[in-house]
Amino acid sequence: MPTYAYACTACDHRFDAVQSFSEDSLTICPECGGSLRKQYGSIGVTFNGGGFYRTDSRVDGGAGKKDQASSKSDSSTSSAPAPAKTPASS
Repeated sequence: MPTYAYACTACDHRFDAVQSFSEDSLTICPECGGSLRKQYGSIGVTFNGGGFYRTDSRVDGGAGKKDQASSKSDSSTSSAPAPAKTPASS
């Protein structure tokens, strides 16, 4: 079940409440009886694994597509061999 953050508009009391999606939002402050408002913040979601790109979680949405297309074309058109590694001198 999700956790929602609430703040009182009268006394500025802040607290979290665990509620199901089907429950109504809380409206009365448990401290002073004033009205509550639901707080919205950033969601801590991280996409990990081989099927996700670093740019998948960006809000703008368009920056990653251009970068992905150019990186794919760069790797497929490169015909020069990779430079040989030289051993480190001691």
